[in-house]
Amino acid sequence: MNIPKFAGVQHPFHLELKKRIAAYFKEVGKSTTGNFSLYFKAIIIVVSFIAVYVHLIFFTPPTWLAIPECLLLGALTAAIGFNVMHDAAHGSFSKYKWVNTLGGISINFLGANVFMWKTKHNVIHHAYTNISGLDDDIEARPLLRLCETQKYYKLHKYQHLYFWMAYSLLYIWWVFVTDYKKYFTGKIGSLPIKEMKWTDHLSFWSFKLIHAFLFIGLPIYWLGFTPWLVGFLVYGLFAGFVLSIVFQLAHTVEDTHFPQPNAVTGNMEDEWAIHQIKTTANFATKNKALSWFVGGLNFQIEHHLFPKISHIHYPAISKIIKKACQEYGVKYIEYAKIRYAVASHVHYLKSLAKP
Repeated sequence: MNIPKFAGVQHPFHLELKKRIAAYFKEVGKSTTGNFSLYFKAIIIVVSFIAVYVHLIFFTPPTWLAIPECLLLGALTAAIGFNVMHDAAHGSFSKYKWVNTLGGISINFLGANVFMWKTKHNVIHHAYTNISGLDDDIEARPLLRLCETQKYYKLHKYQHLYFWMAYSLLYIWWVFVTDYKKYFTGKIGSLPIKEMKWTDHLSFWSFKLIHAFLFIGLPIYWLGFTPWLVGFLVYGLFAGFVLSIVFQLAHTVEDTHFPQPNAVTGNMEDEWAIHQIKTTANFATKNKALSWFVGGLNFQIEHHLFPKISHIHYPAISKIIKKACQEYGVKYIEYAKIRYAVASHVHYLKSLAKP
């Protein structure tokens, strides 16, 4: 598939948004990156993760306590991804590059690879959101059909019932399969990754070995194979579901679009910023506890328009963006409650459950 080109307009909506957001930060005198509240949250999450990990491995809690702790460890894994790695990989966690680099590496300790993530997420997903054939985030075949241009299989008739099981596989599949597939094929979907330096290769294999030691070798040695297997599956499947559902609620719901480039010219209908708004949805933005846990990714529109702005600023800039959308006649997709977003996602999957 050729790389599509977004429409060029005389007075881009994106340019107007950037002017208004820049004026806001100048007026309030704040940096666009993280602040003390974000760093304090990051410390709480990371320390909690280490404490739960140590307790599970070295203090061997009884089963009735170990299972909830494995679930908690999965939730904390997702929280590190949402709050630390995600902002850091976009360069918005801190104004210092080395801090962002360190924060991005947190994903390596958890088994994935930040080099592959940046290519898949920062470069491809953010540029070509919901464009089938390019956006790897909507490629879950053959288990799931996430847009109508994808091939239909008979099992998709029931995807609105089993999707949660498929989503649960994300983390384990990501760590043990897709990272290696990207590495050896040199591609993410149909797009080639940039050439890896020797330091990227070293980092890839070193951290894969560190993760295998911390999450496979050491637990099996200390606890035995069966307790490790049960605990790792509980942990990994729960982390996978939490990570997956948050991103799916932001892009695969009834109101989001899945535009395709013109078959002849390769041009997209909209300019880039309007494309992002049409393909993205917010949910439960008034829920402060949820916003805290998911790192502001329920403000997905704000994130897609301004990925280099830290999520701690999303509630404030969302008001500016929402007002601009009203003025320009651009639909701002938002679900007031998380249950409404989940219901819309289920209905959307059901709508694709037939040829």
